[in-house]
Amino acid sequence: MTHSSHQQELRDAARHFGRRRFLTATGAAAALAFSVNLPAAGAASAAELDARKIREDPFTLGVASGDPLPDSVLLWTRLAPRPFETGSGLPRARVQVRWELARDERFSRMVRRGSATAHPEFDHSVHVEVKGLEADRLFYYRFRTGNWTSPTGRTRTAPARGASNSALSLAAVSCQAYHHGYFTAYKHLAREDVDVVFHLGDYLYEYAVNATGGARNDTSRTLPAHFNRETVTLEDYRLRYGLYKSDPDLRAAHAAHPFVVTWDDHETENNYAGETPENGVPPKEFLLRRAAAYRAYWENQPLRTPQRPAGPDMKLYRRLHFGRLAQFDILDTRQYRSDQAYGDGWQKPGPESEDPSRTLTGATQERWLLDGWRASHATWNVVPQQVTFAQRRDVPTDAYLLSMDAWDGYPASRERVVKGAEAAGIDNLMVLTGDVHVGYGFDLKRDFDDPSSRTVGTEIVATSIASGKNGSDKPASWNNQMQANPHMKFFNGRRGYAVITLGAQRAHADYRTVSAVTTPGAPLATAGSFVTEVGNQGLTPA
Repeated sequence: MTHSSHQQELRDAARHFGRRRFLTATGAAAALAFSVNLPAAGAASAAELDARKIREDPFTLGVASGDPLPDSVLLWTRLAPRPFETGSGLPRARVQVRWELARDERFSRMVRRGSATAHPEFDHSVHVEVKGLEADRLFYYRFRTGNWTSPTGRTRTAPARGASNSALSLAAVSCQAYHHGYFTAYKHLAREDVDVVFHLGDYLYEYAVNATGGARNDTSRTLPAHFNRETVTLEDYRLRYGLYKSDPDLRAAHAAHPFVVTWDDHETENNYAGETPENGVPPKEFLLRRAAAYRAYWENQPLRTPQRPAGPDMKLYRRLHFGRLAQFDILDTRQYRSDQAYGDGWQKPGPESEDPSRTLTGATQERWLLDGWRASHATWNVVPQQVTFAQRRDVPTDAYLLSMDAWDGYPASRERVVKGAEAAGIDNLMVLTGDVHVGYGFDLKRDFDDPSSRTVGTEIVATSIASGKNGSDKPASWNNQMQANPHMKFFNGRRGYAVITLGAQRAHADYRTVSAVTTPGAPLATAGSFVTEVGNQGLTPA
């Protein structure tokens, strides 16, 4: 469906969905408003608030940076003196915010400074694109408004496009269900020496969170009752980001490292596929929900202007370069996919799932990916994306099932991608994945049904930050899956993240885990370490 068609769908839907259908008194009006409501210019714009009148700390959600370029960094914050309230404790007025970028934490060697407007239409979020910077440099940044100063963040620019850089360290994270546990892994990640963090989806969950935060069982405070329902409206999603970003460990990780983010399903609704919701509500109603989710996502993430949504459409796939060492093609496998075959879940593959017309990326994104590989001169071509790419049978018998929500449910789409990498001469392909709440390590095979076929790349699946609660080193499916998938080299079910160092000769991957998330403060361990060599793909224990 075209962008203009989506806009008309929104308008049509907003006329017909009121309080009962959309769960809030302002549902229809808000739906129409956020689809078109951008900050106005001149006299028509919202009044300006004197920031000196802000009596409570407006920087409760911290700071973040993202999408590093060789000459530019993107800085983010959102003013929210009371993040658990609608409007976050601010009137519907513009607020001027000053920003500073320096070489040092004391801001004695200033590099750039300026001001930006926090618009009420964007829930007082601020996205600052600082340009004209030196490549491959570390910077510190902060924001000021009125008498308040934000926490200090640390970020860095990417190496120059043609730089002969020999090492790059990154972390891969995903799936942080607040109601499943503490974000302790982020506390450890904030202390890691990495250049960039890739968030692979499920930054928040739409499910209800009770007064004590679910499995956190935090009795030191009582969460407002409006969190104890599923997110549907723009107000719901904005409040939920306020809850998640109130977590100190998440704030610490954002302040320590630039993030590159992409979504999966739960930022909107579990297992939605393109314009098709999980639970069969009318498509027009779901488009309203998708537009709300996408708008709140952009407002609360360190994303650049090209990613700003228009109604229910948002171009999230994009490409980043880190010198000659690495090209990152960040995918969106939710917005454009065909509906899951056989009603979703784990199913026996067949004609429906194997239909050649089925796509996980959509045709336009698929062409963009393959064209980017043909033009790539990078040593490593890395694809941060959402769902498991490698074949993953559940049992080692002919009665095996496959996940219809992962690439296994779209084998023709996967085959086109693998063939495209082969045709482009991509020798060192690495896929980064989230979604499944376990850590996996896969060899990517030219033919997964033939274990002796050529290994064309590797897949590092980062376990969840909190989703799935504490987990275990060997989940109940460990034996079956390890036997059923000879290309599976690692499987661990604890919470945590992955750290990957890309080098000129090899890549090294560490799977970091914590022992528990239902109680805070768990120590960090390394559950497995692997290497894959340039020109000789495949994971071997380090």
